[in-house]
Amino acid sequence: MKDWKKNPFRIVWLFAGFLCMGIGAVGVVLPVLPTTPFLLLASFCLAKGSDRFHRWFTGTKLYQKHLESFVKDRSMTLKTKFSLLIPASCMLLLAFLAMSNIYGRVFIVFLIIFKYVYFFTRIRTVPAGQKSLPEAEL
Repeated sequence: MKDWKKNPFRIVWLFAGFLCMGIGAVGVVLPVLPTTPFLLLASFCLAKGSDRFHRWFTGTKLYQKHLESFVKDRSMTLKTKFSLLIPASCMLLLAFLAMSNIYGRVFIVFLIIFKYVYFFTRIRTVPAGQKSLPEAEL
């Protein structure tokens, strides 16, 4: 109880963590919402809010299926990469079409290109059945 009095902001971190976890869980079945960014944010917020809730979250199947390989060795399956990139790109393309400002459109194009370059050059791709890279490749 003393921890809550020392840092009352922990309640805000926990609320944000569970909110992001809920949105990420909805994103598993609703392709418009990206799952992984919300689950990463949930993990960060829960770690700030409570060690116990963070340990619980990292033990869930939701975390293990969508984040564990990324957090462990910065790797994802090709399917996971595309399930993140395609919905986000569609949303950015909608913003591109709705925007008449040339600078905003250039920024959106830059953002889309940067996103794909980052995902395919900075995050390793592992085969679909493999959750992480073997120790020799790390």
